[in-house]
Amino acid sequence: MPLDFDSICEKKRLRVAMLLKQKRLSEAYVAAAGDHIQQKVLSMPLYTAASSVFLYVSMPKEPSTRRILQDALACGKKVYVPKCVGSEMKAVRIHSLEELRPGTMNIPEPDNCEETSSIDELDLVIVPCVSASADCRRLGHGAGHYDRFLKKSVKQAVCLCFDALLCPDIPMDENDVFVSRVVTETSVYERP
Repeated sequence: MPLDFDSICEKKRLRVAMLLKQKRLSEAYVAAAGDHIQQKVLSMPLYTAASSVFLYVSMPKEPSTRRILQDALACGKKVYVPKCVGSEMKAVRIHSLEELRPGTMNIPEPDNCEETSSIDELDLVIVPCVSASADCRRLGHGAGHYDRFLKKSVKQAVCLCFDALLCPDIPMDENDVFVSRVVTETSVYERP
């Protein structure tokens, strides 16, 4: 997919519209839908079989990952979370949620980078989005951290998205990466 100015402009317009829609989601919807999404992930054979899991630390108005983080740590899985170092995102291992501090864009992340993993060594990668589509396209916040990270390997990349933020068509260019699955509160979509 070549870099296309029209596609970039369309993605920016869509991102603004979806962020506005996300901002208007009620707390009750976010909490209930987030619980359903987490339960779907916790029930996935892909999750239960994984010995190493990378997942984002959720912010308000995103599908929560707190239960997944707690479960993975309690089950003895190797848990990695993102830490941005310049334009690079690293997968940094944590052993408890107490290791997380506000970091880049005030997103909780570990203070250190002592234990890292490359994406191809991870059994499951769980990523956020602004919007996603049923054919596993993902619209991020526009900084490109996750796309650069996922370009190295997307074998088990799962995106969490509210049904209310699904979009039938998300423009993509050469920098964008499909995920292998999109999980919403009602469905699990797999890459065709």
